[in-house]
Amino acid sequence: MTQSQTTSELPKHPLGPTGLMVTPLCVGCAPLGDMEDTFGYSVPEEQAVAMLRTVFDSPINFIDTAASYGDGEAERRLGAVLEGIGRLPEGYVLMTKADRDLQTGDFSGEQIRRSVERSLRLLGLDQLQVVHLHDPEHSTFEEIMAPGGAVEVLLRFKEQGIIGHVGVAGGPIDVMTRYVETGAFDLLITHNRYTLVSQVAAPLLDLGASRGMAVLNAAPYASGILAKGPESGARYAYQEAPPEVVERVRKMSQACARHGVPLAAAALQFSMRDPRITSTIVGMTKPERIQQTVDLANHPIPDDLWSELASLGVSTEDPEANRWT
Repeated sequence: MTQSQTTSELPKHPLGPTGLMVTPLCVGCAPLGDMEDTFGYSVPEEQAVAMLRTVFDSPINFIDTAASYGDGEAERRLGAVLEGIGRLPEGYVLMTKADRDLQTGDFSGEQIRRSVERSLRLLGLDQLQVVHLHDPEHSTFEEIMAPGGAVEVLLRFKEQGIIGHVGVAGGPIDVMTRYVETGAFDLLITHNRYTLVSQVAAPLLDLGASRGMAVLNAAPYASGILAKGPESGARYAYQEAPPEVVERVRKMSQACARHGVPLAAAALQFSMRDPRITSTIVGMTKPERIQQTVDLANHPIPDDLWSELASLGVSTEDPEANRWT
């Protein structure tokens, strides 16, 4: 018995309460911002443009970017592609994120207004379907929720029709939970915290799903190690993987090999098979990665493998706990 059938097609599901329909895979554009310090590699513009053009001729209709990805570079590259094809094709869903000033740390309402206006300009759009409050852990709840603050500004844009729907995307689960509980958001994005290695986001998934929100899970490969395997230098949550994670992933890789399943397929489908998760965001940098990812999403996986992977246990610590220290 398997969880998926071999096909190049992807079904579409409602994106929470937005009325939009999206595929269970979403193309993540973070690495297209040429963020070598974060991802450990550079992405030339020609490569990024070729990849993005391929997206619009693929089974995936969902794209995620942010103002902070390369401090506007990912949005600029995507905007150039949209200009080249005339507009965002009908049936495609594009979401971005409003950010603090990366130089000063300013997370004021005025900064969020500037962020949204720059996104509109770089993407070449008059309206944005979805905009997330991004990484609110870099400020205080009181500042962001204050009158005239970041959330109020985003909701004002929504009232004006410039933004269709507002979400929240961030890291620490306690921070994200507090924002979700305000009821101000239609969507949420968690990243690196619901994978084969760490599932600390599970309570957040429960909360979002119980409220009817679109729940989006980013970085199912834990930023590399679950795609490339536990070789020396493997990256986990944007850092060098600690020995205990390397060992756990080595056992997972061996279990997958015994069943003839790529580790990356199991890592991806772990997220995609969860009924709480609307779509899984996967960073991609090359045109061929799109079809490869669709193939991984459709690779047959026996139930016995899921049981074996679950028996290997998971980390109970936030995978990015030490990233900012």
